[in-house]
Amino acid sequence: MYNREKGKVETLMSKKIFTDKEIEILSKNKYVKSVSIKGITYSDEFKRIFIAENENGKLPREIFEECGLYVEILGNERINSSGKRWRATYRKNGVCGLQDTRKENSGRPSEKELSIEEKYDRLKAQNNLLKAENELLKKVEMLERGLIKKKKK
Repeated sequence: MYNREKGKVETLMSKKIFTDKEIEILSKNKYVKSVSIKGITYSDEFKRIFIAENENGKLPREIFEECGLYVEILGNERINSSGKRWRATYRKNGVCGLQDTRKENSGRPSEKELSIEEKYDRLKAQNNLLKAENELLKKVEMLERGLIKKKKK
């Protein structure tokens, strides 16, 4: 845990807490979207660079250093876990998966109460999606039946 009076960083469950000076240093990097005492959000551009360089054989630590991100401040555990998470996301969803899709960088859902019209519009959109899914499934089933009938002949 960060002790502001002593200006020291103490670890809490192996999570590094950033000092005010470290936050200031990290915030100046063009590949950093935001930094708090507990976490850091990297730019989408940095994540794409990371994946490209990593696939060319560079180690995560090297990539962070070359992009001006201080390994001493971030720590190896944070670097390795970020790299592991980004590689898994990239394998699953491609480049689009690396984009930060959080609204205003807040992972919290909107607490705004929806009006009757907004609720109705959402239900209508959901209904249309389900209808389209059903139509697609019917077409797939028809194709499969057609293939099955052709094989029997």
